[in-house]
Amino acid sequence: MEMERRFKVYVYEEGDLPIVHDGPCKDIYTTEGRFIHEMEHGGSRFRTRDAHKAHVYFMPFSVTWMVKYLYKPLSYNLTPLKNFVLDYARVISTKHPFWNRTQGADHFMLSCHDWGPHASEGDPFVYNTSIRVLCNANSSEGFNPQKDVSLPEIHLYDGNISPKLRSPPPANSSRPFLAFFAGGVHGPIRPILLQHWKGRDADLPIYEYLSKDLDYFTFLLQSKYCLCPSGHEVASPRIVEAVYAECVPVILSDHYVLPFSDVLRWEAFSIQVEISEIPRLKEVLSAVPEETYARLKKGLKAVRKHFVLNQPAKRFDVFHMILHSVWLRRINVRLALNGT
Repeated sequence: MEMERRFKVYVYEEGDLPIVHDGPCKDIYTTEGRFIHEMEHGGSRFRTRDAHKAHVYFMPFSVTWMVKYLYKPLSYNLTPLKNFVLDYARVISTKHPFWNRTQGADHFMLSCHDWGPHASEGDPFVYNTSIRVLCNANSSEGFNPQKDVSLPEIHLYDGNISPKLRSPPPANSSRPFLAFFAGGVHGPIRPILLQHWKGRDADLPIYEYLSKDLDYFTFLLQSKYCLCPSGHEVASPRIVEAVYAECVPVILSDHYVLPFSDVLRWEAFSIQVEISEIPRLKEVLSAVPEETYARLKKGLKAVRKHFVLNQPAKRFDVFHMILHSVWLRRINVRLALNGT
């Protein structure tokens, strides 16, 4: 309520399309573009055109579009991305007084691309001081939960939630499978999962990739637990897909700072399993009491609204949760100017 009453965000106008003021609004980086578009075009009451009245300042560049337009495929050279961030910070710090008074501590960027953290390395103040809203929220790779915000990865194939997941399934719907996973074998965790469980147990349908005659969302809706192992990076869109399907997410990850964990109690709607416990996965999940499972399902119903992208944005949805997370970190910023 305090945030809704007071919080104001200034969006920098510097920068040109397509890399600034735009972003992807469908597929795996949906969150990045939808936030930028809502902030710039959604008529948000949180936006102010008067920079002197702002509590935070948004740098509306898209790392995903940097990769598309600046990165040379297969070069693995991220210098163009880093240089873009460095140049952007230099421009706004030269043209406006706001950056210099806090070294960017009341500024934020947002990226759902895996390389968002690497791009932010271009400017030491963006990396070390600014609020970075990132899907790739890996605490072992510089993500600092005291100042940075973990962003949920939401994969909307055509920009919309799949019709099969649009409405919560009936409470009494059949869930014949104990746990389900299908996905590429990359990163350190998924090979362990597939080594122990791929094709081993009818109660745990574990696939590398689903054949065309099998439907991914049907499996989500027919499973009690949905396995969410990290891949190359810590974040996975499977977590939000599981929330939509009311399939209890099983987090299999090291060093992942879960989204909105300032205010959401993840233990109320998900389970975290240590990587070392993967060989005992069926035993671990089968041992969860039915009353605990029912409580977790109830928790999923309660948190679903926090992981939905609405257009226009609605109270308590992803857009508002992101801003609330930024607001909490802005409260901790000590400005050099008195009275702000």
